[in-house]
Amino acid sequence: MAPVVELAGVSVVRGTSTLLRDIDWTVEEDERWVVIGPNGAGKTTLLQLISANAFPTRGVVGLLGEVMGAVDVFELRPRIGMTSAALADRIPRSESVGNVVVSASYAVIGRWHERYDVQDLQRAAALMTQLRVGHLSKRTFGTLSEGERKRVQIARALMTDPELLLLDEPAAGLDLAGREALVATLSDLAEDPYAPAMVLVTHHLEEIPRGITHALLLAGGRIVAAGPIRDVLTADALTATFGLPLEVSEESGRWTARAVSV
Repeated sequence: MAPVVELAGVSVVRGTSTLLRDIDWTVEEDERWVVIGPNGAGKTTLLQLISANAFPTRGVVGLLGEVMGAVDVFELRPRIGMTSAALADRIPRSESVGNVVVSASYAVIGRWHERYDVQDLQRAAALMTQLRVGHLSKRTFGTLSEGERKRVQIARALMTDPELLLLDEPAAGLDLAGREALVATLSDLAEDPYAPAMVLVTHHLEEIPRGITHALLLAGGRIVAAGPIRDVLTADALTATFGLPLEVSEESGRWTARAVSV
């Protein structure tokens, strides 16, 4: 069984800035990872690499059994599902939810003149039901709440049955109720043994769903800690990551972090 993601000695340099330095990291197909770090830690750059949208300056990036630089990325990218704020901004607000999801089959955003078979339409309907947006299929994307839009994007990301699912700050911009509803949805997905390998990026421990198995802490472009989540999300490791004395707690698979009172 080949790893889904395998980075060896990876560095990314842009101009005079080193965005990632000497990254070694492996994601197996049955693992669900959370990547945590402050602004400027290198999280976005890491996602660009493992979504086949950027190349390393040094080192080797292996994705889904292929090596970046030795494979056509346009063949690789459909095997990777991704949600991000940048992608959401490209979705036409006048497009129906059903079309937003099913159009992922053709790697287009919004429906044009493509013809979809019954299997495509059935899969889109099943995913919308799974992500709790089935009742919104005929609504336009622009009329949805932010939380509903997030779930529609995840349904779209799963449409091509990807081998790797990347979630870039999926709870960003949500209020408390919206965040908790989304985290519940992500928990169902993370705990599903048939779901793809998952990498979720966030700043906040409170946004980590149940079912996440591993954690990677980044700071200054370097890995602070990586491994099974309960080994990594410690007060010492998170204090080193954020440069702030923190206390960490976990209850029933949900995590919180608070600054230490002085």
